[in-house]
This record gives sequence, structure tokens and C-alpha cells, in this order.
Amino acid sequence: MKTISKFLSILLVVVFFSSCEDDNDTITLETNTIVDVAVNNNLSSLVAAVTRADLVSTLSSNGSFTVFAPTNDAFQDLLDSNANWNSIDDIPVETLRSVLLFHVLEGEVMSTDLSNTYVNTLSSGPNDEPLSLQVEVTGSVLFNGDATPLTTDVAASNGVVHVIDKVMLPPNVVTLALNNDGFTSLVAALTDSRHTTDFVSILNGDGPFTVFAPTNDAFQDLLDSDQSWNSLADVPIATLDAVLKYHVVNGANVQGNQLSNGDVSVLGGSITIDLSTGVQIKTTSNQTVNIIVSPATNDVQGTNGVVHAIDTVLLP
Repeated sequence: MKTISKFLSILLVVVFFSSCEDDNDTITLETNTIVDVAVNNNLSSLVAAVTRADLVSTLSSNGSFTVFAPTNDAFQDLLDSNANWNSIDDIPVETLRSVLLFHVLEGEVMSTDLSNTYVNTLSSGPNDEPLSLQVEVTGSVLFNGDATPLTTDVAASNGVVHVIDKVMLPPNVVTLALNNDGFTSLVAALTDSRHTTDFVSILNGDGPFTVFAPTNDAFQDLLDSDQSWNSLADVPIATLDAVLKYHVVNGANVQGNQLSNGDVSVLGGSITIDLSTGVQIKTTSNQTVNIIVSPATNDVQGTNGVVHAIDTVLLP
């Protein structure tokens, strides 16, 4: 029986190859990588951008990726935003590469896996830390504050593609605060028209910065601490100025796992990091403040710094 089985196996191989030779057939291996998905779905601007940024091999490689794929119209809107950009070829390669990698996650994330959080992209900021992409699913799904999905869960052999209506630009610390509904009070404090310090211009600078960002509840607690303060407009501007400076470390991009016990200089003085019973900040006014450690609030990395949410406004 073994001899007959072996003979039949050899016969099948001979017949197969003989048939291929007679019909002049060739064996074609079809692929369905993320790049193929872009080509097959008429995302020609994305394909041109990926080619110019030399990312074809990356997005065709083995592994698993999630790609947020802007439409051709989205790329045209990007070009229209800069008078010097008439085509994809006019965008500096490094800029284009950083922007495109901001649309790529490692691992496969389906639409049903999305939640209100920040996710690490393949684009990087200070100290080569991965830039954070904000995902919101409450009410409607938004990426990076204003990009919406058009088609989701397009399967590829090496991941999944979600088509979106906008090219997402990597955010800095100001944009991260602006896009997060939990920091509206902080944004209002930073943009108070009474300021002589232009906090927005400072935080739009190169940095890097480490920003300890009080939540809206933290600012409400601050207002509740003084009966004469019903809104931020009631807080003396000199006080507000001093308070805001006390939340910014200039010249350092410090992620949560890089925090260590000891004093840290901020724009308005110094604070003390205490890791003995959690992740806490101690101030010169004898406060003990918690850094909120959760995927949705901690180590939010921007192009010029990192943001940590805290549960209390720091008082110098």
C-alpha cells in the first residue's frame, strides 16, 4: 500500500506540471496588503504619499497594522491649507513621513474595539516617544479631534484599514488640550484675555514641555475654594498667571515611567515628585496632588511635549 500511495503522489505531481506546461500557465501569487487595499479602493493620493515617504515596504510587510486612510479629497484639503503645496511632491518628505506614520497603529484595531482613549502611533516626538492619537466614541466617532470614519474594517492580509475624511496632523500640547473636552477650563485659563503672558505662543514653541494639566473638576474645586470666585474671570489675573506657570516644566519631555522622586523646576518655581504611595506631586503650599494614571489621560504625547492629567490645580 505504501508503494501504491507513493506512486500516486508522484503521478499527481507529474500530471500537474505537465498540465501547466501544456497550457503555458504561470502561477501568480496575489497579495492583499494595506498598500493593495489603498490601490484597490482608489486612494490614489494616499498611495502617492506613501510612495514619496518610502513607506510602501513598511505597509506591505508582515505583521499587523491599523491604518486610518484619508480620502483623495482629504489630501486635497491638506494641499489647499498651504500655498506652497500644489501636489504631494511639494510636501517635505520628513513632514509627510511623520504625518503618514501618525495614521498607523501597531496591531489590528477593529471599529468595535474603539473606546475613549489615546493610542500610540508609529510617528514619534521628543525622545522618540510615540505620538498619541485621540479616539472619541461618545456621541460620534472622532479621531484627533475632527477626523471621522467613512468606511471601517477593510481587511488586509497584514492588518485593517479605516477610511477617514481628513489628513490628521500630529498635535502639539496646545492642540491636545484643545481637543480634549476634559480640559476646557484649562484652555479657558490659558487663553484669558487679561493675560500679559502669551501662554499659547509659549506652548506652541519647540519645547519640549511636560504639562501637568488639571481637569475641569480640578478647576471647579479651585473656584469653590473662594466664595468670591464664580468663574475664572473672578480669579485675579496675577494669581491665574502664577498658577498656570506652576504647571509647566520647560526643556524636558518626562513620561510617567521616567518620573522619579525629587524636586522638579517649573516655570513658576518648583514641585516635588513623590512615588512612595502612588504617583503624586507635592507643592510648596503643602498640597498632595495625584497624577491620574489611566490609558485615557496619562502620557499623552505631542510633537513638542507630554501632558499628564492631574486631579487638583497646583498652587505655588
